[in-house]
Parts: sequence; structure tokens; C-alpha cells
Amino acid sequence: MSKINSTNWNYPTSIWFGHERIKDIVKACKQLNIKNPLIVTDEALVTLPIINDLQNPLKNENIKFTIFSDVQSNPSGKNVEDGVLVYNDNACDGVIAFGGGSALDAGKTIAFMSGQSLSVWDFEDIGDNYTKANLDGIAPIIAIPTTSGTGSEVGRATVITHSLTHAKKIIFHPLMLPSLVILDPNLTYNLPKHITAWTGMDALVHAIEAYCAPGFHPMADGIALEAIALIKNNLVLAYENGHNESARANMLVAAMMGATSFQKGLGSVHSIAHQLGGLFNTPHGLANSIILPYALKQNQSEIEDKMKKLCVFLNMDNPSCDSFISYVISLQKTLGIPSTLSEAKIDNDRANEIGELAYKDPSTSTNAKKLKVKDLTVLFQAAYSGNFELLKEV
Repeated sequence: MSKINSTNWNYPTSIWFGHERIKDIVKACKQLNIKNPLIVTDEALVTLPIINDLQNPLKNENIKFTIFSDVQSNPSGKNVEDGVLVYNDNACDGVIAFGGGSALDAGKTIAFMSGQSLSVWDFEDIGDNYTKANLDGIAPIIAIPTTSGTGSEVGRATVITHSLTHAKKIIFHPLMLPSLVILDPNLTYNLPKHITAWTGMDALVHAIEAYCAPGFHPMADGIALEAIALIKNNLVLAYENGHNESARANMLVAAMMGATSFQKGLGSVHSIAHQLGGLFNTPHGLANSIILPYALKQNQSEIEDKMKKLCVFLNMDNPSCDSFISYVISLQKTLGIPSTLSEAKIDNDRANEIGELAYKDPSTSTNAKKLKVKDLTVLFQAAYSGNFELLKEV
């Protein structure tokens, strides 16, 4: 198989894409004048050989670095606090966020908080909270994703779980957008199949919800459409053959595009999934994967025309929202993803609480259809039971 071409893009930030681009990490550090980086990764990744792909070039150039890996699958405020302490105790001058969405979100937030005097919760994405930040206290960030899902590498926000309430909070600042991103498909070769599936579906949900979000944003819509097409054509290939470099590369790009497009907004899939992550520590991509077809059905009256257009763009037969829902369900089966939240060991006893929390989630405000607390409770119950008929009551 011929190697993919390497290239550099500058949208929405500087992106270095291609075969074994991880070897350019020293060049990236020098470009940003980072001489003593904090590498933020997660507990699992730090034990795998892949970490050597990042460390060895730095060691070869005698670049000092510190590794912080106390990052949970749903990063918490305590993870961020601990990371900031390590950053400052070691006099670091920049962050290399290396891993999946959790490591990227934690790394970005640590870089942001490294020079702040306020609490991280003071920067929740509400109103103009971001203007409280000390701009001189924000460290430069290099983001290197090792999964193809969240697209956090091109985002200006992070999702952090409050350690006491278990609520997920969106932390925002424009300068949390990494200064430089390295997209290297080789880093994703050895992902477990279920992680490839969950993260790929996460990217799909990002693009679909952005595309369906109300409002006029043709640039976001165009990016979302192309991301969905890339995922349709490459996710199963990457799942079936993890060393298919072309499929892996296209999935990395699709994840980045999905995250770029959702500046337009997300929707009820994320409203529910955020609560499941906070309450049950459910992997975000898995939760999104299961909820998606039920949310599409609930929103059908508002998105039918868009779904027809999407199906035509994807060359699917019988263009309609129902046809696309059928495609998603078929894709779930191919990827070994459960069809209900009950199969994912989610507790149904807190349905009303989940509905109330989801209603307050920022993603709800940009859902295609205006929803009430009851609607979100019913959406959870439908996804829990697999009963689409419940959604007819909404």
C-alpha cells in the first residue's frame, strides 16, 4: 500500500497531516518555542509502546519533558488541578496533549489553567466568562490525537466533569484552540476494534448534529456533509483492518471536520450522552452511538428535508430520514455496538434526573427540534429500552 501524502493545512489552526508526522514533534516544539513540555496523556496510553513514538524524538534532541497521565476516561476537575500542579512544579512552558479526547481535553484545560488564579469552573461556557482569563497565563498547546473521534484537537472548548456533582461542564476560551495539530494515521493503527468503532461513531454524531442544527451556517454544513461521507466510506474499513492507512487517515480528517462543523451547534444526542458520562462514566462515543438513531427519529419532523439531501449526497437508495436511521442501525451492528443503553449497563432508575440535567445541557439549545425536559426523558427511555414507539408520544 502506498503511503499517504503529507501536507500542512491552516484551518481552523495549523495542522500537519501525513505518514509518520509524529517525527516532526521536535520541529513543532521549536516553532512554538516550547523547551520543556508537559506531555498529557491517559493512564492506559502511557503504558503502551506508542508513547515511545512521541518520547524518542524528544530524547534524541535532549529536550526535557515531563509526563502527566492521571487522566480519567471522562476527565475531572481534579485531574486538571493535579496536572496544573505538575506543570508548574516542573516549570513547564507548553503542553503536548497526546491521546484520545480525554487526554486532549485534559491537556488543553491544563495549558489554559496553568497561569490562572480563578477556578476552572469560573470559565464555564456561559455568557462572557471567558473574558475573565489572564491571557498571559495560557500555555501553548500541541495536540496529537491517537483516536478518530472527538476532534478536540481543533476545538476551543473542553468537557470536564465536576468531581463532586459529577456534572459535565463545558470550559471555553478561544486560546484553548491548539496552536499546532499533528495528524498521524500511524498512531491509530493498534486501537482496539471497539475503540475504533466508538470514536468513529462519535465523529459521525458530531457531523450529523452539526448538519441538523438550526441556523444559517453553510460552511459548517458543507464540512459536516463531507465528514459524513468520509466516515461512511472509511469507518468500516478502519474497523476491519486497523492498518489500512488510507482509511485511518480519512477517519482522522473526518473527526477533525466533525469538530470544526459543530461550532454551529450539537443536539440531544450529546445532551443525554454528557449526563451518562458524568453519572455512570459511560464512554462518550459509545453513548453517542447508541442514542443517535432514537434522536434522529425524535427530530424527524424537523430534519426530514435535510436527511433526504444527505442521503442523496451519500448515494443512498430511497432518500429519507427513515432510510438514514436504517443505515445507522445497520452500521451499529457491523461495528458490534449495542442497540440499547440497557445493553451498555446503564441504570434506568435515574431517567427523570437525566432528562432534567440534559435539558440544562448547552447542546439542547441547538437541537433541531425544541425539546422539553419530558422529551429528553423519553429519549433516554427509548434509547434504554430500544422502543422507538415511545418517541411517538413526544
